[in-house]
Amino acid sequence: MIPAVVISHKRDRKPLSDDEIRYMVDGYAKGSIPDYQMSALAMAIYLNGMTEQEISTLTNAMIDSGSRLKRCGSHLRVDKHSTGGLGDKTSLILAPLLACCDLHVPMISGRGLGITGGTLDKLEAIEGFRTNLNEDEIEKQLHGIGCVITGASETLVPADKKLYGLRDVTATVPSIPLITASIMSKKIAETLDALVLDVKFGSGAFLPTEPLAEELARSLMRVGRDANVNTYALITDMTQPLGKMVGNACEVDESIETLQGGGPSEVRELTVELAARLLLSTALETNLDDARLRLERLLDSGAALERFERMVAWQGGDLSARRALGAETPCFAPRSGYVTAIDGQLLGQVIIAMGGGRKKAGEPIDFSVGLKMECKIGDAVQASQPLLSLLCDDPLKRLEASKLVEQAFQIGEEQPPFVPLWRDLV
Repeated sequence: MIPAVVISHKRDRKPLSDDEIRYMVDGYAKGSIPDYQMSALAMAIYLNGMTEQEISTLTNAMIDSGSRLKRCGSHLRVDKHSTGGLGDKTSLILAPLLACCDLHVPMISGRGLGITGGTLDKLEAIEGFRTNLNEDEIEKQLHGIGCVITGASETLVPADKKLYGLRDVTATVPSIPLITASIMSKKIAETLDALVLDVKFGSGAFLPTEPLAEELARSLMRVGRDANVNTYALITDMTQPLGKMVGNACEVDESIETLQGGGPSEVRELTVELAARLLLSTALETNLDDARLRLERLLDSGAALERFERMVAWQGGDLSARRALGAETPCFAPRSGYVTAIDGQLLGQVIIAMGGGRKKAGEPIDFSVGLKMECKIGDAVQASQPLLSLLCDDPLKRLEASKLVEQAFQIGEEQPPFVPLWRDLV
């Protein structure tokens, strides 16, 4: 069941003043406003929405709670943000890919929220990988190899770092004002020249419908462009997981396959499309076909993989160390027909039930668990054919997870219509 999503339009109420918003954000960042009071504000925002002015003030207040990344050299600086979805691993591929184009990519990422995994959680499945770099380390790494993926430092948007975890455990994740402020505060604090947004809709995302995805995309773009960041958005399908693997260690492995020139076609396609928009936004290419071709060549040549390996090494990671994966246990189709729908919310709960996600902030994650998708929406399946495989060593957790899987797949007699992977927001 997807939680209700509240758009940015306000109900009939008196808007919060700039001073009131800044008082709460500043106090929460400094510790004078306790969690329970900020939880109350987050729930009020979730239920009532915010005006455009309130969203802008909230975003700027969160930025002003800390510092911004310094510019280093003359390189153009870009980034990508995804609103999150099952199997969404494009950040691991896109950052080194764009660094190969002589761009700087200071990707400040987060951990899992709700049912979706976080980029930092995935990268920490790599032995030794550090996601807590300070601003001097970020600057040095950008100078050295052009890309970094890390969490926000203690001084970079500290208000968002605290609120990010609070939203996860107070059922206030799917709020367009809160999502906008959280995303754009971090991105604007990176002092970017251009930003591309991957705004997802469907059962495996925070936003269940395309209209809501468009609403969020427009909110994000407005805040970005107000801050003089060239901001572009793709609306992307998350009615089913992206790629074959869903989890942490298994998604790292699938990202490496893509960086080697292979991997699932949809992972490669979406990564290239997002990166191509940034090449256009920075005028490194003048048309999409040339941009796509340039990026495809960098994937096929191994240049992007080599840059990823350097990034991992700079951040203390050891790619050669074995990443354990749970034992594969197939879950079978109950009857023959076509896969007509996949409930991403239930699949996210499967991951959490096996220990691959958090039920409350700060919980440890079992990097070895995950899902291996054996079919996609529209595929014909036979009775007793595997729909997916659970990656989990714990038999009790596997049993609980398998019961959820049975409810997650709908099988019908007619093949459902095709849904495109992405489209530009016009």
